[in-house]
Amino acid sequence: MSERLALHGGEPVRTRPFTSGKKVGKDELKELVDVIDSGELFRWSGTKVGEFEKEFSALMGRRYAVASTSGTSAIHVAVGMVDPAPGDEIITAPITDIGSVIPIIYQTAIPVFADIDPETFNVDPADIEKRISPRTRAIMPVHLFGNPCDMDAIMEIGRRHGIPVIEDCSQAHLSEHNGRYVGTIGDIGTFSFQMSKHLTAGDGGVTITDGEEYGVRGMLFADKGWHRAQFGPRSYTLLGLNYRMNELTGAVLLAQTRRAREIVEARRKNGDLLTQLIQDAPHLRPQKVLPGCKTGYWNYGMVVAPNAPFTADEFAQAMGAEGIGCGAHYIGKPIFLCHDALREKKLFGGSSFPFDHPNARQVHYTEGICPTTEDVLNRMVNLTMSEFFSTDDIEDMAKAIHKVTRGLA
Repeated sequence: MSERLALHGGEPVRTRPFTSGKKVGKDELKELVDVIDSGELFRWSGTKVGEFEKEFSALMGRRYAVASTSGTSAIHVAVGMVDPAPGDEIITAPITDIGSVIPIIYQTAIPVFADIDPETFNVDPADIEKRISPRTRAIMPVHLFGNPCDMDAIMEIGRRHGIPVIEDCSQAHLSEHNGRYVGTIGDIGTFSFQMSKHLTAGDGGVTITDGEEYGVRGMLFADKGWHRAQFGPRSYTLLGLNYRMNELTGAVLLAQTRRAREIVEARRKNGDLLTQLIQDAPHLRPQKVLPGCKTGYWNYGMVVAPNAPFTADEFAQAMGAEGIGCGAHYIGKPIFLCHDALREKKLFGGSSFPFDHPNARQVHYTEGICPTTEDVLNRMVNLTMSEFFSTDDIEDMAKAIHKVTRGLA
């Protein structure tokens, strides 16, 4: 006999708050005091941003790390590295933040969205291949919720077609693919340090690469194209933007980088435990992690089975009544249907540029072009995951999942 759901008047599984903690503390404060004592807040007269870039690139095993102001700017730096021409195309994922897409458009390229794998929720390599055209300039997989994409297949496609791969690791700090950190498998990797991310300074970003041409171009792109190492009259050798990280942000990220493995391991321990505890829950399937991969659980994603006797909304409502916060549908629709200006191709001054550039192909953003994405989002539910959660917290989450899946059935 199923226990009576809290939604129907039963006792909730959880009535006390979940274990929480501060993402920043004395380590970050020490680095910040150094900056204030120095009086230098600008990256080129201070030291902290440069130290952060060195330590983050060493952590990831890359030669170059370009610090910037946000995850969006980090992606823009990456797009600037590959330098698309107007009308060129970049293939990316339909489940992501619009910050993954904006840099493509601002660099005069056109985003093309490949459908997802229904089990991993990540972009499907087979569908990437179908979307390649003579205009394809880059492939940008997004490691959704920290779960690594099928990078072996994606890299094989990229190499075979001579197309560089940019990894969007905004939600995937220190996630692993066959023993390598994501962000180090493609030609370029990008990271966000917005407040919700594993490592954070409230905002900030970094772009990493092993390629000298990409690395030098990225450093210039993030600093207005300015060759600061050259003496004499100023020399701006390419069109770039001011995405310079300041010393206060760099100081916080320097301390965060030194705790990166500890933070991610705590999240991974909690997420793996939850997966173990709910493996036999009916009508519900967690996001699949590919063999040889380790996710960082930025979020804990699941889908309600197609034939389940309840919907994603009903599941989320019942979980909430049990004292476990749960979201339904994540972004709701594929990202290209969430953004009015993109969907309608009314962008700069109301023009359709770059979509009406002579080099551009006709690309449409309508319902039905990524049917698996639409289906998965309709059935998707999400739980918050944190490095601060205790074993009791995770066990209560699992208890509520079992109670709700059986009770709603």
